[in-house]
Amino acid sequence: MTTVWRRAALLVLVCAGALTLQPAAAQATCDWYVKTSLEQQQRNLNLKCGFEGAEWSTDKATHQEWCANVGPDVSRKAAQEREKALITCAGG
Repeated sequence: MTTVWRRAALLVLVCAGALTLQPAAAQATCDWYVKTSLEQQQRNLNLKCGFEGAEWSTDKATHQEWCANVGPDVSRKAAQEREKALITCAGG
């Protein structure tokens, strides 16, 4: 009986550990997304591309809130799309 309980306790600990890693990974993704978004917006302004909308905001909180409500694939795709737009604007 004690072996069963030990295995159950170990399983609970492993699952709890996995749950605590998910928010950290999500936060790291959003940290990257926010930094990238702000850098892209600065390039938008410097190049005078004229892109507008929430995705081109200079407000860190706007990007953070949006990222927190979407998955990592969605935020990466959004950053990639902005990057494509900037390359086109710059003539590349």
